[in-house]
Amino acid sequence: MADGTSLDERLAGLATDGRQGAAPMAAELIRARGDRRRRRKRAARASGGVLLAAAVVVGGLSLLRPASEPAPTAADPSPSVSAPRFVAPTPAPGEEYASELGYVYDAVDVGGGRVRVTVQQLRDEKGRAVPTGVVHDLTLPAVTPVEVERLAGGEPGDKRLEDVVGRLRAGPQWAFALDYDGEGRVQSLREAHWLTVG
Repeated sequence: MADGTSLDERLAGLATDGRQGAAPMAAELIRARGDRRRRRKRAARASGGVLLAAAVVVGGLSLLRPASEPAPTAADPSPSVSAPRFVAPTPAPGEEYASELGYVYDAVDVGGGRVRVTVQQLRDEKGRAVPTGVVHDLTLPAVTPVEVERLAGGEPGDKRLEDVVGRLRAGPQWAFALDYDGEGRVQSLREAHWLTVG
């Protein structure tokens, strides 16, 4: 009986020692996790600052880079130097696309699955389309997605550029938001039905 009691006491003592040893271990793990979390936050903040600094430097360099004057074409031997030049919009940090508002017109199927259009850039002034003076040509894949509403008779829908070439052959009439990716390529056109044009 005395042996049984001493065995119970020993087991109880071992259990107490185990609990005391386990508590500091758990606290140590929690502390280590907290340290890792703080290090990750510091690293994320530091890398975010580096990316922001790089974006500012690249943006500043692109503004300081001398603009190369395009050679005059045979159709227009003396282009106006006073007309603003087109610069493809670039997505803001964290954004997938950047948009340009403009009349899209003079659409021509140039073959090879491509369509050439003229874009007269607009700005939105309290819901009214106001020309900026920038006009440029784009040659786009004929399958470029186009969201239409008024162009389709008031019925919202999705088309391809090749489906609306006939409607876009005339002069400036239909306003669109052109979505550019980070490499300056147009990914889609969305009819700017929210703008008052004309």
